[in-house]
Amino acid sequence: MEIFFHREEVKTDVKEKKRIKDWIKATINSEGKTGETINIIFTSNSKIKYLNRKYLKRNYITDIIAFNYNRDDLISGDLFLNPETIKKNAGKYKTKFSEEILRVIIHGVLHLIGYNDKNKEEKLVMKEKENLFLERF
Repeated sequence: MEIFFHREEVKTDVKEKKRIKDWIKATINSEGKTGETINIIFTSNSKIKYLNRKYLKRNYITDIIAFNYNRDDLISGDLFLNPETIKKNAGKYKTKFSEEILRVIIHGVLHLIGYNDKNKEEKLVMKEKENLFLERF
């Protein structure tokens, strides 16, 4: 499995890339899937809003957008993360920026695996999975 980190229009980067990659791989494997390629792309407010509007028909800034390119049980996709929104959310939820980034990354990975958060039940399952995998980091 290959996991790549990229930056577009922002300077944000993460520490412990190897640990994050191993964690993502272990998460995918524990869900009975096989990882192929995941790109984690840190991008600006304007770019995330553009992607949200163009592909999801939503006209607002968000913390993450996941594009799923899976084939059967092969997990592949792009995770666009917006550090500005993640930083705001870290303040809102009284957590560290580095912890909120991990939560957003695993949230995106869970979307690639097949979890959704469109209704109350799905959101509950997603939050439980996020917490489970964050404990394993």
